[in-house]
Amino acid sequence: MKKVAVILSGCGAYDGAEINEAVLTLLALDRAKADVTCAAPDITQKHVINHSTGSEMEDEDRNVMIEASRISRGAIQPLNSLKTEDFDAIIFVGGYGVAKNLSSFAFDGAQYDADPEVVDLIQQAHKQAKPLGFMCIAPVLAARALGDKGVRVTIGNDPEIAAALEAKGAQHVECPVDEAVVDEENRVVSTPAYLLANSLTEAEAGINKFVAAVLKLA
Repeated sequence: MKKVAVILSGCGAYDGAEINEAVLTLLALDRAKADVTCAAPDITQKHVINHSTGSEMEDEDRNVMIEASRISRGAIQPLNSLKTEDFDAIIFVGGYGVAKNLSSFAFDGAQYDADPEVVDLIQQAHKQAKPLGFMCIAPVLAARALGDKGVRVTIGNDPEIAAALEAKGAQHVECPVDEAVVDEENRVVSTPAYLLANSLTEAEAGINKFVAAVLKLA
């Protein structure tokens, strides 16, 4: 049984983890009989968004890990408690929480940085040859942590985001929604998910291939 850590960035597409991506990932892992541990940083969200209007809720403060636990039905660990040697693979779910809570991409664009705990986790896993998966906007984390390795990733076909990844040293590969890109040398898998998907079934097709590729490397 493969042990997989799934990293979430809150709960909700606009300020946390993309819920559909998270559930489809957990479903694919469950079908593959993987042993899953969900984790998220124990920090305050940068924004809280009213998902019915898209507007910021300025007087709201929410914790990323507590919000993420809604998706994992309460089973959650703080990101800084994870030890890469305990897992066969690590997957980062997308959603704008990646760009707001795990990195500064939403605010700084190509000049962004990522949370030091996230960078350290990715780099430690890479040193131990553990496969890493990044979906939707999460390849910005791979580019920041592994750009000096020339990591190959996809966010679909957005030229502006692709340019930001390449500015960190990553190689961007265009990819349709129902496929995944595998960098076998760096043991990194990525898929566009909701950066391109217009439906659950479109997202599922790519995520299923993505999860299968991660587990194959594990």
